Amino acid sequence: MNYETVIVEIEDGIAIVTLNRPEILNALNSQVFLELAEVTSTLENDDSVRAVIITGGEKVFAAGADVKQLATLSAVDVATSIRPSRKAFHLLENMKKPVIAAIAGYALGGGCELTLTADVRIAADTSQFGFPEIKLGILPGGGGTQRLPRLIGPAKAKELIFSGDIISAEEAWRIGLVNKVVPVSDLMSEAKKLAKKFAARGAIALQLAKACINEGLQMELEKGLNYEHKCFSLLFATEDQKEGMTAFIEKRRPNFKGK
Repeated sequence: MNYETVIVEIEDGIAIVTLNRPEILNALNSQVFLELAEVTSTLENDDSVRAVIITGGEKVFAAGADVKQLATLSAVDVATSIRPSRKAFHLLENMKKPVIAAIAGYALGGGCELTLTADVRIAADTSQFGFPEIKLGILPGGGGTQRLPRLIGPAKAKELIFSGDIISAEEAWRIGLVNKVVPVSDLMSEAKKLAKKFAARGAIALQLAKACINEGLQMELEKGLNYEHKCFSLLFATEDQKEGMTAFIEKRRPNFKGK
């Protein structure tokens, strides 16, 4: 897979998607989002891929939107131009496979919003997070006002968005924005280790567990419980369920096939 703004590598069933605009701190523009959407759709349909890591490398994740591009747009233009980012974020967030964000350096504005679409976020000790849009007279327009409060709570989300302050990796971990902080030299090895752990699990069970969480967050509790019950029941029609329970009884590792 050849793209201009992202690099895609596949190792042992793990896809690594690296943002590739280092000369401008991986600033996000419409081309990045179009390519991310295409990459996500391709990996979604690749049965050899069991988990995805998205990263910007060891120096920077993404320093936000390309402000020079945004500054030239009218309100009508923005309404149209924001569609590629919304599509890419939706596809990543709802991907059937687990998505891990491996973050180093700046993850600001749209870059931070991109990390919110991942299932798990691992941060290097060099990483910094924030939503500086308010300082430009705008607000986070890539889902930040919706995904952030669902992750860390509305009060803390309002503080970050209203202030535009940048926070450290340790503070991001303290408030629940990231799952783990590691030395930058260990970032990719930690992300790969977690991705391999996820990839070894039953793919259908993981897919439905992710759906239960993502969809359930949009439902009333009783509806969410009913949805979980249906998904739980469906798994008993899979080969993976039979293999998993048989392996447990026989005291061996299961050999899941995603069926």
